[in-house]
Amino acid sequence: MTQDIIFANARIILPQEVVQGSLRVRDGVIVDIAAGGSVPQGAMDCEGDFVSPGLIELHTDNLERHMAPRPKVDWPHRAAIIAHDRELAGTGITTVFDAIRVGSIVSDNGKRYGKYARQMADEILGMRDAGALKISHHIHLRAEVCSETLVDELAEFSPADRIGIVSLMDHTPGQRQFTDLQKFEDYVCGKHGMDRVSFTAYVDFLYGLQDRLGATHETATVAAAHRYGAALASHDDTTAAQVAASHAHGITLAEFPTTVAAADACHVSGIATIMGSPNLVRGGSHSGNVAAHELAALDRLDILSSDYVPASLLLGAVQLGDIWGNPARGIAAVTANPAQKVGLTDRGTVAIGKRADLIRFARRHDVPIIQSVWSAGSRVA
Repeated sequence: MTQDIIFANARIILPQEVVQGSLRVRDGVIVDIAAGGSVPQGAMDCEGDFVSPGLIELHTDNLERHMAPRPKVDWPHRAAIIAHDRELAGTGITTVFDAIRVGSIVSDNGKRYGKYARQMADEILGMRDAGALKISHHIHLRAEVCSETLVDELAEFSPADRIGIVSLMDHTPGQRQFTDLQKFEDYVCGKHGMDRVSFTAYVDFLYGLQDRLGATHETATVAAAHRYGAALASHDDTTAAQVAASHAHGITLAEFPTTVAAADACHVSGIATIMGSPNLVRGGSHSGNVAAHELAALDRLDILSSDYVPASLLLGAVQLGDIWGNPARGIAAVTANPAQKVGLTDRGTVAIGKRADLIRFARRHDVPIIQSVWSAGSRVA
């Protein structure tokens, strides 16, 4: 006999409002929601804590941090996947689209970074199929336009891989995220230990790649996303013209637009804007681009991504709720909104019939403190 799980005496975050009540879970699905503060026998007394849908993360670099915890250190991949999975579970993320780069530089010129996407995807999917992961993992291919091998790497994937997102990324310096070339120099030299003389040669090399292969790679990426049946995302749109090109490609998600003008154009075109929760929490972009709180105040922010700090996602959602004066709307930016944009109709809201991905959290001194996390009705943190 299946034993129900009852979350009682909770502030339940519904799609449009927060209500005092209880909810019942059976076989991994929400089967009942009731108002009131009573605690039935055998129920979990949430003591007035919030209960919300599990968080949905569309773009995170966190797995790569576990794969390479220090420069030139290649950690065993399956161990890295497990560590990444457990970390996300502990931050309230119950669905993640693991971002994996496709497109490498393989020429012998001191600028090499190798391909790994197909192997990494196989390892993630294998661990998922073996039941080794606590939360729900999907694949997000980050297609690097400024590379040498993108077309061949995209060809290694097919609709059978059920790729969830393909993002079109162009990190050619002097535009998009790094319009300010000095900031790109500081980033590259700081992260990779490149000296300033080598940096100049590196920039010239990237410009050459863009001139030679950029258009071909962009066309191939769009075609691949359509072939896979994946949602297509842009990255670091800066101008209305870039957004217009994104719209023409069928892009539905804009990751981290860098200006108000780009966010405005996304809004007009019906493209959902994703901003980084570290940007929101820190009060601004580390690259000097538009601040997430500015777009939130302008009603130009639809979805948050934890990007490089998993623990920032819930904190950012709570802060969004404060900015908008609507906690339910803030939580929707990390639950219902991302679920809807990638076609996950079984989760993202607390509603009868939805998958029981749930988090219980309190607020202390304006900081959310996670008490428990549940994935498909099983406690994972």
